Amino acid sequence: MKTTRVKAIYFEFENDFVDTLRCIPMIVRFKLDACDKKLQLAEWSRLLPEEKKLLANLPCQTPQEIADYRACLQAMVRLRSQKEIKDLGGVHDSWNTLSEVPEEVQQKALEWNCPPPTLQQWIRLAQLQRFALVKLSRSGHEGENFPKALREFGIYTP
Repeated sequence: MKTTRVKAIYFEFENDFVDTLRCIPMIVRFKLDACDKKLQLAEWSRLLPEEKKLLANLPCQTPQEIADYRACLQAMVRLRSQKEIKDLGGVHDSWNTLSEVPEEVQQKALEWNCPPPTLQQWIRLAQLQRFALVKLSRSGHEGENFPKALREFGIYTP
């Protein structure tokens, strides 16, 4: 497998764990969705620090990069957790919709008393930023990072 690396993008709202990578950063979550794999926090925590950094930095865009990323991820998890990593079973990628701001993002903004992104703001966001807002809108994610992300992305200025 070719080990080309790209510079991982971390968000400011992730600063409380990026140094240790104790949580799975958005860049890795994005790549997990791209290769349709679900990584449990317990599995992530068993990976070595350099393996976590590698997963953040490996490219995962072209079909070949996605296949290579998936193989690398599976090998790491198998080695460290003695488990087979599970499939997500398809991903609802509402972050790629540019015709409207996803309902889940609008709802989460209202829950936090923040103005939802306008369609123009949504379109201007980078794909990874839209991904982060969608993921932070869904249950099971730390909600307090949602308004932090809105501020970081220039959508909300209290």
